[in-house]
Amino acid sequence: MGNIRNEHLDFIFARRSVRVYSPGEISPDKITALLEAAMAAPSAMSKDPWRFIVIRQREKLLKLASVLPGGKMLATSTLGIGVCGDLEQALENHIGYLLQDCSAALENLLLGAHALGLGACWVGVHPGENASREVKQLLSLPGSFIPVAIVALGYPGEQPEARTRFNGEYVRFENW
Repeated sequence: MGNIRNEHLDFIFARRSVRVYSPGEISPDKITALLEAAMAAPSAMSKDPWRFIVIRQREKLLKLASVLPGGKMLATSTLGIGVCGDLEQALENHIGYLLQDCSAALENLLLGAHALGLGACWVGVHPGENASREVKQLLSLPGSFIPVAIVALGYPGEQPEARTRFNGEYVRFENW
């Protein structure tokens, strides 16, 4: 890890994408806690356009793994959570606000999974046209829903090392 350490932030640096899972069911209470954490995210003008689909059916997870280029781990995950946005509920019906709101919810979901001892991996769907079409069909999404991502979840079968990705070259003060 980098030179800058803060014990309060170590939790964030230890959250890593987990793509290998061990067997084990995730309790309904944990699923609810994850969804509560996701919905605690900030949202533009508190519009909360996010919508979530808990996917436990093995055949759906296998199909998602086959249609999402970065989603192979869904085939072995315990479950997936589809994070979608309802464009009709987003601030000004704008996709930009929808994506920001859903992304904040996604990060809370990932941090919540880490806090509960679960492994998780964010698998992007939007803006892939083929992936979006396949996911909308597979999950029977209404027309105004945009599938943003699927989060693969399970008990970790790997423990990626904590790290920071801080790069001072990406930072300027006051002006670029």
